[in-house]
Amino acid sequence: MKYLLWSCLLLMSLSAHAQSELPTKAEDISPLLIGEMVPEAQIAQLDGHSTSLSSVLSDKKTVLIFYRGGWCPYCNAHLSELQKIEGKLKEMGYQIVAVSPDAPEKLNETDQKHDLSYQLYSDSKGELMSKMGIAFQAPERYQKMLLSASGDENKGWLPVPAVFIINDKKEIVFEYISPDFKHRINGDLLLAAASNL
Repeated sequence: MKYLLWSCLLLMSLSAHAQSELPTKAEDISPLLIGEMVPEAQIAQLDGHSTSLSSVLSDKKTVLIFYRGGWCPYCNAHLSELQKIEGKLKEMGYQIVAVSPDAPEKLNETDQKHDLSYQLYSDSKGELMSKMGIAFQAPERYQKMLLSASGDENKGWLPVPAVFIINDKKEIVFEYISPDFKHRINGDLLLAAASNL
């Protein structure tokens, strides 16, 4: 019994320590770099079923997008811009995969609102975004909304919006990350980057 109690306390302290290790500001993140491999993680599909990132990437060239959520107007504008260039990216052999902390039901709302033809996935617990090095502690004013949008999974973190281009070996070959959530890579620049890889 003592061992079980000690184990539970240790797990709780490790979990709290991991949460506190998140940077407190977007400017302090340490994202994975070009040349590094994308880590394995579980993400949820629109229907709520869990799947592995490796099965989603499935040895395809991928434009992997991380956005703050369907509640963010800058994210919505970026998702719409990506929809406009998806056909050209497909012609180059790329798929678009977009991931946010939103719960699957919120993803469905975003998908229907923008009539997206590419896939949205949920990382509501932040496993993938933490491994990618783009998660940070959200300002206090976001806490309640993030908890609601994530189905009570998000305990107070946000991703810095980011775009990674991944080759068919799951290696990062391009990235665009801006701590200022208002700045996103535009469609023309993304197309130029993808066509030169």
